Amino acid sequence: MDADRASPSTGASRQATVLRVTHAAPGFEVPAGACDCHVHVFGPAARYPFDPGRAYTPGDASVEELLALHDALGLKRVVIVHPSPYGTDNSCTLDASRRLGERARAVAVIDPGFGTEELREMHAAGVRGVRVNLETAGQHDPAAAGALLEAAARQVAPLGWHVQTYTNMAVIGALHETLMRLPVPLVVDHFGRARAEAGTGQAGFPELLTLVRAGRAYVKISAPHRISDRPDCADAGPLARALFEANPEHVVWGSDWPHPGGARTDIAAIEPFNPIDDGAALNRLAEWFPNAEARRLILVENPARLYGFS
Repeated sequence: MDADRASPSTGASRQATVLRVTHAAPGFEVPAGACDCHVHVFGPAARYPFDPGRAYTPGDASVEELLALHDALGLKRVVIVHPSPYGTDNSCTLDASRRLGERARAVAVIDPGFGTEELREMHAAGVRGVRVNLETAGQHDPAAAGALLEAAARQVAPLGWHVQTYTNMAVIGALHETLMRLPVPLVVDHFGRARAEAGTGQAGFPELLTLVRAGRAYVKISAPHRISDRPDCADAGPLARALFEANPEHVVWGSDWPHPGGARTDIAAIEPFNPIDDGAALNRLAEWFPNAEARRLILVENPARLYGFS
């Protein structure tokens, strides 16, 4: 499952690991218009160079591979989230979104230097939000994190976009009042990094539930393998159900394909993707939510509202 170790700086052909995973077939009727709300596209490296300050170097994961997976799983819509190795160069993400057309929306990464015209061009390419990746950047100071989120919200509010963040329970708990006042919707990645084994009473989770209940935040019940030590991720189910019960219209699902790890410190080496079975992950959603109408909300109606799918 190892990726080709060709140097990322050479632009040489590199082998991704994503298609070597055998994915389970859906065990339920996937509703029409179902959306995977969290994927990344990488490469080719010769066309889309990585940021020198990146935390890790991924292999290639193409639009063609993504489409093959989604066609097999019956997923018809997708949200491409700009990954941290590209910094604020959104070219790879925007090109992928343009190629997929109305099937796709995108979440970009920007800085204060992005002007109005540039943001409008990104909107035309399908962008509907910006990501503030606090966790990968190692930003755990609530004051600094709050300032970054507020600045991003002010910048994109005129476009009707949302702010997405990858952070943890401690930051969410500390910033509860700030997050309640954001002028745009907040989208929280990967269960807010709540620890599955700690359950719904863990510090920070009640504040996240309050944000969801008030309609101020959406939560992606995505990548449970990031928060659970169990192979079946069964202990993430109570967190997912608690979020849905807080507000059924503010929960969405995502696969996190192609499952970058982001943990390697040697950026000269290509980090293999995690071998996650996305079919099993989709079936796990049906285990957590046996009711078909609940799954329709999570997979179809909530993403359509949040990302502006017609």
